[in-house]
Amino acid sequence: MLGAEEEAIVRAIREMEEDKIILGYNTVINWDKIGSDGVTATIEVKVTPQREVGFNGVAERICRFSEVRSVHLVSGSYDLSVVVDGRDLKEIAAFVSHKLSTLDEVQSTVTHFVLKTYKVDNFVFEDAREDERLVISP
Repeated sequence: MLGAEEEAIVRAIREMEEDKIILGYNTVINWDKIGSDGVTATIEVKVTPQREVGFNGVAERICRFSEVRSVHLVSGSYDLSVVVDGRDLKEIAAFVSHKLSTLDEVQSTVTHFVLKTYKVDNFVFEDAREDERLVISP
Protein backbone atom coordinates (compact mmCIF):
# COMPACT_ATOMS: atom_id res chain seq x y z
CA MET A 1 0.00 0.00 0.00
CA LEU A 2 2.83 2.45 0.79
CA GLY A 3 5.13 1.21 -1.96
CA ALA A 4 8.05 0.63 0.41
CA GLU A 5 9.55 -2.29 2.29
CA GLU A 6 8.46 -2.80 5.90
CA GLU A 7 12.03 -2.35 7.15
CA ALA A 8 12.31 1.06 5.47
CA ILE A 9 9.01 2.19 6.99
CA VAL A 10 10.00 0.98 10.48
CA ARG A 11 13.33 2.80 10.16
CA ALA A 12 11.61 6.01 8.99
CA ILE A 13 9.19 5.89 11.91
CA ARG A 14 12.02 5.29 14.40
CA GLU A 15 13.97 8.26 12.97
CA MET A 16 10.90 10.50 13.19
CA GLU A 17 10.43 9.44 16.82
CA GLU A 18 14.09 10.18 17.61
CA ASP A 19 13.86 13.57 15.86
CA LYS A 20 10.70 14.40 17.86
CA ILE A 21 8.60 14.64 14.70
CA ILE A 22 6.39 11.85 16.05
CA LEU A 23 5.93 12.79 19.71
CA GLY A 24 3.74 9.91 20.81
CA TYR A 25 0.66 7.84 20.20
CA ASN A 26 -2.78 8.40 21.71
CA THR A 27 -5.96 6.45 22.22
CA VAL A 28 -9.28 8.21 21.69
CA ILE A 29 -11.75 6.99 24.30
CA ASN A 30 -15.48 7.64 24.43
CA TRP A 31 -15.63 8.25 28.18
CA ASP A 32 -19.44 8.45 28.16
CA LYS A 33 -19.65 4.79 27.08
CA ILE A 34 -17.73 3.65 30.16
CA GLY A 35 -19.62 5.90 32.54
CA SER A 36 -16.84 8.34 33.34
CA ASP A 37 -17.92 11.38 35.32
CA GLY A 38 -14.79 13.36 34.45
CA VAL A 39 -15.03 16.95 33.27
CA THR A 40 -13.17 18.80 30.53
CA ALA A 41 -12.97 22.57 30.23
CA THR A 42 -11.44 25.09 27.86
CA ILE A 43 -10.08 28.14 29.63
CA GLU A 44 -9.52 31.46 27.86
CA VAL A 45 -6.50 33.11 29.47
CA LYS A 46 -5.41 36.74 29.05
CA VAL A 47 -1.77 37.18 30.02
CA THR A 48 0.90 39.85 30.18
CA PRO A 49 3.78 38.83 27.91
CA GLN A 50 7.16 38.75 29.63
CA ARG A 51 10.19 40.70 28.46
CA GLU A 52 12.55 38.57 26.32
CA VAL A 53 10.24 35.50 26.21
CA GLY A 54 6.82 36.93 25.34
CA PHE A 55 4.05 34.39 25.89
CA ASN A 56 6.42 31.41 25.96
CA GLY A 57 7.39 31.73 29.63
CA VAL A 58 3.88 31.65 31.04
CA ALA A 59 2.75 29.04 28.49
CA GLU A 60 5.59 26.73 29.55
CA ARG A 61 4.64 27.16 33.22
CA ILE A 62 1.00 26.36 32.48
CA CYS A 63 2.05 23.26 30.50
CA ARG A 64 3.68 21.82 33.63
CA PHE A 65 0.39 21.52 35.55
CA SER A 66 -0.82 17.91 35.53
CA GLU A 67 -4.43 18.97 34.91
CA VAL A 68 -3.52 20.64 31.60
CA ARG A 69 -4.06 18.63 28.43
CA SER A 70 -3.17 21.30 25.87
CA VAL A 71 -2.11 24.94 25.59
CA HIS A 72 -2.37 27.06 22.43
CA LEU A 73 -1.41 30.67 21.68
CA VAL A 74 -4.43 32.05 19.83
CA SER A 75 -5.50 35.21 18.07
CA GLY A 76 -8.50 37.19 19.24
CA SER A 77 -9.72 38.61 22.52
CA TYR A 78 -7.55 36.37 24.71
CA ASP A 79 -4.03 34.97 24.43
CA LEU A 80 -3.94 31.33 25.50
CA SER A 81 -6.46 28.53 25.12
CA VAL A 82 -5.93 25.96 27.86
CA VAL A 83 -7.74 22.59 27.90
CA VAL A 84 -7.92 20.86 31.28
CA ASP A 85 -9.37 17.64 32.67
CA GLY A 86 -10.69 17.09 36.17
CA ARG A 87 -12.78 14.71 38.24
CA ASP A 88 -15.55 17.27 38.65
CA LEU A 89 -16.41 20.97 38.35
CA LYS A 90 -14.96 21.74 41.78
CA GLU A 91 -11.57 20.31 40.84
CA ILE A 92 -11.37 22.49 37.74
CA ALA A 93 -12.58 25.52 39.70
CA ALA A 94 -9.83 24.87 42.27
CA PHE A 95 -7.24 24.60 39.48
CA VAL A 96 -8.31 27.95 38.05
CA SER A 97 -8.52 29.77 41.37
CA HIS A 98 -5.49 28.28 43.16
CA LYS A 99 -3.02 27.54 40.36
CA LEU A 100 -3.78 29.30 37.09
CA SER A 101 -5.09 32.68 38.26
CA THR A 102 -2.31 33.04 40.83
CA LEU A 103 0.39 33.22 38.15
CA ASP A 104 1.68 36.81 38.01
CA GLU A 105 1.29 37.05 34.22
CA VAL A 106 -2.37 35.95 34.21
CA GLN A 107 -4.73 38.93 33.89
CA SER A 108 -8.04 37.07 33.61
CA THR A 109 -9.65 33.74 32.79
CA VAL A 110 -12.95 32.56 31.33
CA THR A 111 -13.82 28.88 31.78
CA HIS A 112 -16.04 26.93 29.37
CA PHE A 113 -17.09 23.44 30.49
CA VAL A 114 -17.61 20.76 27.84
CA LEU A 115 -21.24 19.62 27.92
CA LYS A 116 -21.10 17.04 25.13
CA THR A 117 -18.38 15.75 22.81
CA TYR A 118 -19.21 15.26 19.13
CA LYS A 119 -15.78 14.75 17.56
CA VAL A 120 -12.19 14.32 18.77
CA ASP A 121 -9.10 13.89 16.57
CA ASN A 122 -11.24 13.03 13.52
CA PHE A 123 -13.31 10.43 15.42
CA VAL A 124 -17.04 11.18 15.46
CA PHE A 125 -18.79 10.15 18.67
CA GLU A 126 -22.04 8.75 17.35
CA ASP A 127 -25.01 8.48 19.65
CA ALA A 128 -26.87 5.42 18.37
CA ARG A 129 -29.83 5.94 20.68
CA GLU A 130 -33.00 7.15 19.05
CA ASP A 131 -34.36 10.51 20.05
CA GLU A 132 -36.90 9.65 22.75
CA ARG A 133 -38.40 13.12 23.05
CA LEU A 134 -42.10 13.44 22.34
CA VAL A 135 -43.03 15.24 19.17
CA ILE A 136 -45.15 18.27 19.92
CA SER A 137 -47.14 19.78 17.12
CA PRO A 138 -49.60 22.67 17.10
